[in-house]
Amino acid sequence: MLACERLALMGLMYLLTALILVNVVTRYSHFPIYWIDESAVYCVVWLTFIGASAMTRLRLDFAVTMMTERLSARNQKIAKVTATGMVVVFGVALIATCLLWMDPIGLARAGFDARKLAAETFNFLYTERTQTLNWPTWVVYLTLPIFAVSMTIHGLANLLEDLELVPRTPLKGFQLSELDGVN
Repeated sequence: MLACERLALMGLMYLLTALILVNVVTRYSHFPIYWIDESAVYCVVWLTFIGASAMTRLRLDFAVTMMTERLSARNQKIAKVTATGMVVVFGVALIATCLLWMDPIGLARAGFDARKLAAETFNFLYTERTQTLNWPTWVVYLTLPIFAVSMTIHGLANLLEDLELVPRTPLKGFQLSELDGVN
């Protein structure tokens, strides 16, 4: 999963760079392409969520250690397991929220008719479109459930390592030193 996230991050970074360069060139030549701004914004959103998930597995997420570094080794481990457990709880809560918001069961009951679902539930997610690209908004919003599931999986992997139920796995494709990780 982490290897796929790495490839997605690289691809999105290249795409974002290309979009911004094309935007600069076309604006400078007085022929701006109006949809590039919106696609660059969506590219940054996807980069943010995919990157946050990868950072969770790499243990590069934020950690405040002012209190925990003063604890005994046993209590530090308890605090680390608790913090990692909270990441998993957050991921599961986000999955549940995405299921309620995207309502795939309701969409199936409506015969995959977005207008019928909107009429019955006032959930207009599947009928709305983006402003300039005219893409279905649900496609753009898919980053949230993908992020929630991948962050939960990464959190569970970290939790198993923190509980010493599995050995810590060296992560391929990411050159990190011990100093790079904060959590």
